[in-house]
Amino acid sequence: MAKPLVSIIIPAYNEEKVIECLLASINNQSYPRIESIVIDDSSTDGTFKTASRMATVAIKRKHAERSIQRNFGASKAHGQYLIFLDADMELTSDVVSECVQTIQKDSTIGAIAIPELPIATNHLEKIKAFERSFYSDFGDPDTDAARFFPKKIFDQIGGYDTSLTGPEDWDLPENVVRKGYKVGRISSRIKHYERIRSILHLLKKKYYYGISSHRYFKKHKLSLIGPKTIYFLRPIFYKNWQRLVQNPGLTVGMIVVLTLEQFFGGLGYLVGRITKA
Repeated sequence: MAKPLVSIIIPAYNEEKVIECLLASINNQSYPRIESIVIDDSSTDGTFKTASRMATVAIKRKHAERSIQRNFGASKAHGQYLIFLDADMELTSDVVSECVQTIQKDSTIGAIAIPELPIATNHLEKIKAFERSFYSDFGDPDTDAARFFPKKIFDQIGGYDTSLTGPEDWDLPENVVRKGYKVGRISSRIKHYERIRSILHLLKKKYYYGISSHRYFKKHKLSLIGPKTIYFLRPIFYKNWQRLVQNPGLTVGMIVVLTLEQFFGGLGYLVGRITKA
């Protein structure tokens, strides 16, 4: 029996420095039936040229938020299953195979989270990689965002909520759970290159993501005081306190960076809520 086709969807803007590595890792997967779909967000560099050479399908579109581009890519997909990736990622060889095996073994699974292996080069990236290592190494239901979905379920839900930018990665799997499915998790990892240019770049992104977050909290009737919003309320850190103690420099750096992110994300939330952005 032929294995089901898996469609991998990648929105990209000016990613010529990293997208070749991602597409090479897709083409080297142990799973035999994959189509890769790159949605180029009006790049001005060589992203589209590389995608046209290495991906199954490359489509250049006018600029739009990533949820819109992801949904468009899904509409062009022929696969029974969908995986949504960022251009600065790299798959280890068995990611797709393990996702398919996991979901086919359990019909109650409607989405799969894939742990990430953060790749850092500068000190700020190392601090963020240290934080994210807690989520990836131990699994964290408060922060895990699924990337693998059966296309049938994705279409039933209506795809990504295009009114959200940032929280949409949490919103979609939560909508899957509302449909009565559960979120699975595999052990194979995605390498994720942090690429944080500066603290200002990071905080601007947190502010921007915060602007639409008021819609997410209202939609899911979530409290503003909880582990999704207040980083320091996440049990994953305290359950694994030994790692914090063993890495005092990174721990202090993480506390400082998370405090700044908390402030700027909260500021974005307030601006978005007041202006109804």
